[in-house]
Order: sequence, then C-alpha cells, then structure tokens
Amino acid sequence: MRDLLNDLEAGRAAQRDPNEAAREAMRVQLPKRFYKTAGFEAEDGGFSVRLDGKQVRTPGRRPLVLPTARAAELVADEFEAQAEKIDPMTMPVTRMVNTTIDGVANDVQAVLEDILRYASSDLICYRADTPQELVKRQGDAWDPVLDWLQGLLGARFMLAEGVMPVEQPRETIAVLGAYLAQRREPFRIAALHVMTSLMGSALLALAVDGEKLDVERAWAAAHIDEDWNIEQWGEDAEAASRRAHRLLEMRAAGALLAALERT
Repeated sequence: MRDLLNDLEAGRAAQRDPNEAAREAMRVQLPKRFYKTAGFEAEDGGFSVRLDGKQVRTPGRRPLVLPTARAAELVADEFEAQAEKIDPMTMPVTRMVNTTIDGVANDVQAVLEDILRYASSDLICYRADTPQELVKRQGDAWDPVLDWLQGLLGARFMLAEGVMPVEQPRETIAVLGAYLAQRREPFRIAALHVMTSLMGSALLALAVDGEKLDVERAWAAAHIDEDWNIEQWGEDAEAASRRAHRLLEMRAAGALLAALERT
C-alpha cells in the first residue's frame, strides 16, 4: 500500500506543470522550532513526551504516550535534534508513533491480518533456480529464518522457484496468526508492519522481533536479488536514493521494537 501511494503521487507530480510544482514546493513552509527542550515524564500508563514540560499530542490530538521510557526517549531525541525548523521527514520514529496512536491502535487486528497476507506470499519463499551463486545466497540467508520459525512454532513454509504462486498451508498461517496475536501490542504490530512492507517479508520482520536477525542482516537478506542485479548491471542513482531512505525507516522501526523491550 505504501509503495502504491508513493507511485500514485509520483505520477501526479510528473503530470503537473514543472513551474507550478516549483512554486508549490516553495509554498510548503516547515514550522519553526517553538520549544527549547524536549524530554519525557513517567505517568500512569506509560511515559509522555514533553516539550518545555508541556505534553505533546499527535495530529489526532491524542496524548503522545509510550509504554517504555526508552521508546519515549527515541521520540524526544528526534524533537531535540530539530534545528530552526521542524522537519517531520527527519523524525521517522515520531511519525510511526503518531500513526500507531491515531490509527493502528484503533484496529490492531486489521494491521495484524495485513502482516499475515505478506507471510502467505513471503519474499523468502520464492527462490531462483539459476544462477547457482544466487541460489546459494538465498539459501544461506533465508533457510535459517525458516528453520527458526519451524523450531519456534512448528510452522513449515512451502517454497517455489520463480514467480509462480505457492499456497501456504492453512495450519502454517493459523499458527503464525496465533503467535502474532500474543504480541499484538499496537506499537509492536505497527513496527512489524512497517518492516514487513519495506522488505516485502513478514518472516524477516518476525526474525528481527525475535532477535534471530538484527536490522542490518534482515535488510541485506531482503535485498539479495536486488544486490545481485546491481552486481551484474550496475546501480541506478535514483533507486539507490530511495533504498537509502527506506533503510532509515527500517532502522527506525527496529529501534522502536528494541525500545519496547526496555523500561
């Protein structure tokens, strides 16, 4: 969904008069930094982010409260890092937290089910048949994750070569859904969904959450095919820029996941 929306916006921008696009960009004014210090305070039910001692609210006007001090600190640090202007694009954790409080928390089940949809056609279940070096790289990176899930949950995923769809056993998706239901705190599910959509793999996201992989290894595993093609044909600068931006989002989701484990 995120990619679809991005593609639609890119298409609209391409159709717009370039002079008008430039004028519109100039009209977008980032808000000035209006506070001196950012921090957080403990309160009933969690830790609230504060600017000059005043409670921060989400765009939906809900209190910005997180379940652990470390998670609140991540958001406070992003506010503290702002210079003269506040640029939301440099605040990935804050944007994720706002989305969680204003949206995900209202329907955790819908987000959980979207993660399961990714798992039913997961990236790491689709393998190349040639060349042998690519086959080996995929197996070395992806097989340990599938083995870990089978050991943890008894879930066995079917593999396919090429792009022909493979239907995963209902029991596998059901046991994965039961596992996610035990970990359905809104912030965790939101972070998992961000990682899943960025990588195209719910199983790699679960491996990060389960500390089987760190963020960097999971990201590399999700881009084995892309990196192979870069080695063969070279790298496109625009694609590299998009990937670097997505990696920042991935790291933010990983940081939030880790922060949920720390009080």
